[in-house]
Amino acid sequence: MERVRRPAVAGLFYPDRPEQVEADLSRLLEDVQPKVSPRAVVVPHAGWMYSGKVAGAVYGRLALPRLVVLLGPNHTGLGPWGSIMTRGRWAIPGGEIPVAADLAGQILSLSRELEEDTSAHEREHALEVQLPFLRRLRPDVQFVPVTLMKTDLAFCEAVGKAVAAAVRTSPEPVLLISSTDLSHYESQAVSNTKDRLAIDAVLTLDPERLQRTVRGHGISMCGVAPTTALLSALRDLGARRAELIRYMTSGDVSGDYERVVGYCGMIID
Repeated sequence: MERVRRPAVAGLFYPDRPEQVEADLSRLLEDVQPKVSPRAVVVPHAGWMYSGKVAGAVYGRLALPRLVVLLGPNHTGLGPWGSIMTRGRWAIPGGEIPVAADLAGQILSLSRELEEDTSAHEREHALEVQLPFLRRLRPDVQFVPVTLMKTDLAFCEAVGKAVAAAVRTSPEPVLLISSTDLSHYESQAVSNTKDRLAIDAVLTLDPERLQRTVRGHGISMCGVAPTTALLSALRDLGARRAELIRYMTSGDVSGDYERVVGYCGMIID
């Protein structure tokens, strides 16, 4: 039987009842027309009450393809430097989403940095909180879960190259998604300044600039590894333009501007 990855943060980061999931998605997803089919998006992964509007602003603009590669950071410290699942299903309240086995297997075969692994995904939230959005937009969606712990440029670029090579051989379109939050637990003013630097680096589509900016300015961007890998893949795939869709912090929701977390949503084509 196929392995089923059970929800780890339903009831914490997003609702655990299917009817409440659907109600929240109806509120968070912006129905922007016409829909677009970009190469990639960047979305946050905090609790929906804080970052859901940013994610919904991005997802509400998409004509989602059936296949998605979902790249996220490893917050738990479990598993190898780079973890990929090539089979199984992920359960969310109200249903399951299958792993895109053929595409995942192709990525794994092209990468020396990624390992077949489930432990890094068991308790990780960064990918899970995206799945209800994806299933709402496209009930037949399949995805490749990739979780990265190592952040150095060469490692991330190699992962990105493997993803790009697999996407180029795919018989159907593939959307790449990087899951990241920005600055953590600094004041609103400091976070706004640092986050703008990170956002501007992503907008240049330059993975090396992103790494240099994050390290040089001490930006606690938890998804620097998946976003670097994403930009590396996009460089090989010929992406030309990135657009910031929305930026917010947790303070914009809670009213606490002393210790905020930053969130951005971007579309890249």
